[in-house]
Amino acid sequence: MPTYWTRTLIPTLRELPSEAEVPSHQLMLRAGYIRKLGSGVYDYLPLGWRSLRKIMEIIRQEMAAAGAVEVSLPALIPLDLYQKTGRDQAYGDNLFRLKDRHGRLQALGPTHEEVVTEMVGGYIDSYKQLPLTLYQIQTKFRDEYRPRFGVLRSREFLMKDAYSFHTRVDGPGGLGETYQAQFDAYCRIFRRCGLDYVTVEAESGPIGGSASHEFMVPSPTGEDTILESDRQNYAANVEKCEIGRRTQNLQGPVRGDLEKVATPNFPTIETVAQFLKTEPRRVLKTLVYEASLEPALKVKAEHALEAAAEPSPRAFVSERFFVLAVVRGDHDVNEAKLTSVIRGINPRIQTVTLMEQHDALRHGFTIGYVGPHAVAGEAITRLVVDFDAAQDADWVAGANEVDHHVRHFNWQREVLGRGGEPVVADIRNALEGDPSPRDDGGVLKARKGIEVGHVFKLGTKYSTALEVTAQDDKGERHPMIMGCYGIGVNRILAAVIERAAAGQEGHDANGMILPSAIAPYPVVITTIRHQGAAKDLADKLAAELEQIPGVDVLIDDRDERPGVKFKDADLIGIPLRITLGDKSLAKGEVEMKPRRAAKADLVPVGEAVKRAAELLKQL
Repeated sequence: MPTYWTRTLIPTLRELPSEAEVPSHQLMLRAGYIRKLGSGVYDYLPLGWRSLRKIMEIIRQEMAAAGAVEVSLPALIPLDLYQKTGRDQAYGDNLFRLKDRHGRLQALGPTHEEVVTEMVGGYIDSYKQLPLTLYQIQTKFRDEYRPRFGVLRSREFLMKDAYSFHTRVDGPGGLGETYQAQFDAYCRIFRRCGLDYVTVEAESGPIGGSASHEFMVPSPTGEDTILESDRQNYAANVEKCEIGRRTQNLQGPVRGDLEKVATPNFPTIETVAQFLKTEPRRVLKTLVYEASLEPALKVKAEHALEAAAEPSPRAFVSERFFVLAVVRGDHDVNEAKLTSVIRGINPRIQTVTLMEQHDALRHGFTIGYVGPHAVAGEAITRLVVDFDAAQDADWVAGANEVDHHVRHFNWQREVLGRGGEPVVADIRNALEGDPSPRDDGGVLKARKGIEVGHVFKLGTKYSTALEVTAQDDKGERHPMIMGCYGIGVNRILAAVIERAAAGQEGHDANGMILPSAIAPYPVVITTIRHQGAAKDLADKLAAELEQIPGVDVLIDDRDERPGVKFKDADLIGIPLRITLGDKSLAKGEVEMKPRRAAKADLVPVGEAVKRAAELLKQL
């Protein structure tokens, strides 16, 4: 049955909402898809919910084709499940925490790795029952400090999350096989939703795991940075992106005596460089990290103990060492890369954390003024230097004294041979213009993107923590090997509106431009006067059009001026508008206008349904 405009809720707005920053947020509010209830929390009105349901149906079809089975897991989760895996700390303040009336700690689930692992552990015991892939489409919660960009960064959102369980990594039934099946399913889902996407290597973040890929939609309003080789054979997000081969030179000549200079009230690299009449790229930025053999929860408890005991500098170090990470002043440390390098020094390291100022001071580090030579003679401190900082230059560095820096820092004089031999490695964020890690002459280019999906090879992180095992074909028990696969359902809709690929713009000055697969209605029939022959023909055409699979029809039966109706149809992004006006009907014709077309065409009434079906295949 068609929907009549006067019998549904489509509260369109003419004015641009003041709080909306990006096109998807502006247009979803103006078109009556969403309404803000609170910070990062939105009502979905009929149009928005119809589009989300169409996206979810595409996802369900492709999940079934990939061998996944749908379940529904609770949003309210006992906090002790997250405590067992350490993710209550990994998520930090982003995890919604609450107590029930009995004082039991609960969390609103941001993802469901722990819950699904616990459930599978209650039923699956043997390799004969595996592989198994379960998925759900459910509301998730993250207590974002600053929700922004509408549904692109909200506190409550819809996610499709799937989880696979295996007893092997490779071969039939292994994690690799399912990972590829889910990867391929994601490609089909995004194509069907009308998205031009890029797959990039990614860091796993608080989810964990050994390998992961993100699906990114290029958009100038995206919050993520994609780095791609101009040879088109490498792409990664900024957290994961490696940099091609670079050289080092720590044996440069001395250019002057080490000169200590007072630098009070200069809180940044930029202000220090300006005061000392140099460039940020000639200043060494030294950050202090703690590398511990203990998990994050135990490290946090140890920090609390130290804060209460007020130990002497660099006490309680039997299970850890300190790391000075050095990059150029115009670069940023990549903590994932640094962690990998540190684990190369000691594979047993579990936790690498940036030291807070009060903690660092207790251990003799003057945060903001640390220089690489603080490592000299210190057996419990390691020095890790990025290639671009490990160069012959006339460096400025911290003086290891509050409010002071040094000029003419020289690696050979200040560090080499004084007990502070550095490890030189790639530990900074990649930038546009860096060499591609393929070492084929390619150069990295940067652009912004919106993450709409992420797939992970989890390994045994969760099954080990929750003691979920399965018996293999030799009768031995092992933690199940897992994969995790997530899609942001709301983000797909927003990303379609934000998309900026050639020929696939998701919006223009008049409103949204949605593909027919996910538009709330692929067709709107606009009657200039909803009465008599026009009303009867609108009902007849709608009934015939809705015989076409996937086609729903909205009939604009409002008593409004034609210009208002046309503007609203464009605003809400309907792919195809069919207009029934007195003059055209008198000639036995209707006006047919695709959303992107500059003008309407006249089509005989008898050919209208056939012509609409042909156009919808292209829209």
